[in-house]
Amino acid sequence: MPLVSIITLCVLTAAMALVVGRLVRGPTLADRVVALDVLAAVAIGFIATYVVGTGATALLDAALVLALVAFVATVAFARFVEYRAAPEEVTP
Repeated sequence: MPLVSIITLCVLTAAMALVVGRLVRGPTLADRVVALDVLAAVAIGFIATYVVGTGATALLDAALVLALVAFVATVAFARFVEYRAAPEEVTP
């Protein structure tokens, strides 16, 4: 694996650690959901960097699934917050 890939993986690992800290410490639910979304984005970057470094293209499917699940979770949280703010205005 090239040195650039190794350095990038180390930086992404540090980013994951910082995001997990925010996830645990987040004062509000919105902070925790944003931290989960960022964690998913960093994980996708981690997988992509690993694929570029090793050539294991089978993991690209995992990155795609992770991106789709993260998107759906973010949309679901937005709907939850919208419903919680004004339950009489939201149509199911």
